Amino acid sequence: MIRRTTTAIATLAIAGLALAACGGDSDPLADPETDDGAVTEPDDEDDAPAGPGPDTTVMVGSQAYYSNEIIAEIYAQALEAEGFMVERNFSIGQRDAYMPALESGEIDLFPEYTGNLLQFYDPDTEATEAEDVYAELGTALPENLVALDQAEATDQDSYNVTADFAEEHGLTSLADLAEVDMDLTLGGPAELEERPYGPSGLSEVYGVEVSFSATGDTTVQDLVAGTVDVGNVYSADPRIQTEDLVTLEDPEGLFLASHVVPLANADIAEQVAPVINQVSAALSAQDLVAMNVESTEDQRSPSDIAADWLEGSGILN
Repeated sequence: MIRRTTTAIATLAIAGLALAACGGDSDPLADPETDDGAVTEPDDEDDAPAGPGPDTTVMVGSQAYYSNEIIAEIYAQALEAEGFMVERNFSIGQRDAYMPALESGEIDLFPEYTGNLLQFYDPDTEATEAEDVYAELGTALPENLVALDQAEATDQDSYNVTADFAEEHGLTSLADLAEVDMDLTLGGPAELEERPYGPSGLSEVYGVEVSFSATGDTTVQDLVAGTVDVGNVYSADPRIQTEDLVTLEDPEGLFLASHVVPLANADIAEQVAPVINQVSAALSAQDLVAMNVESTEDQRSPSDIAADWLEGSGILN
């Protein structure tokens, strides 16, 4: 929700939105143009787009999930540091609860996840790799929503091994599992056995044959105990750090890539993009796991975690 108290504000137009994959060199938010292609210059100071300040308020939302709330707090503090007025509406719930508020303009900015959001709008998508998912998301979103730059940070299905197991067998990628000279057991929730990225997917995509054990909520404990060799763990799970696990890379796109992506209403995207895209450029997968550890293990508040990350990343000096 944007509120403006100035008497004359020019209409902001977001033209030529080019949703490139993370790391692309094209600006996703082009300048407004006239019909003949010439860039329109404001006639006077009153016609210039409203910059950040007390006359612009941004409503930032979050899911009812500690990791998502930390990212939302990072967005909020980064904007406040640049002069935006920010209101927070955190812990809203799941996608069915907050998407109507985003689409209606009640909420302006929200941390989302590319793959899961794409499936929300396009359940039949076959995209799995990060660049393809991000590109398709741009075409699947309603016209009044804009996906800003995605981050390296993810929160998605991933396969993990212990650090000792990775070192013993020289593992960095799922492809390396095919060279392991022993019978492998995959652990995860019971439904994983029938999922396309489960045992059949490992075999078809990477040539890796595994037996399956339905470990459910004890997957990490089973990994550490050695009763399974590979475990299905979400990539931002703080136990990846606390239990010294190694997330195996997925170069062939077995899993649906789901990178952290800021979702903004189109009428504010151009104003907040320079600030929020800077956050995305700095937010790594390791950073997100570490911040989740601070939340779950150290019981620190999202506000304190966000402030420290912004200072440590150099975004706030």
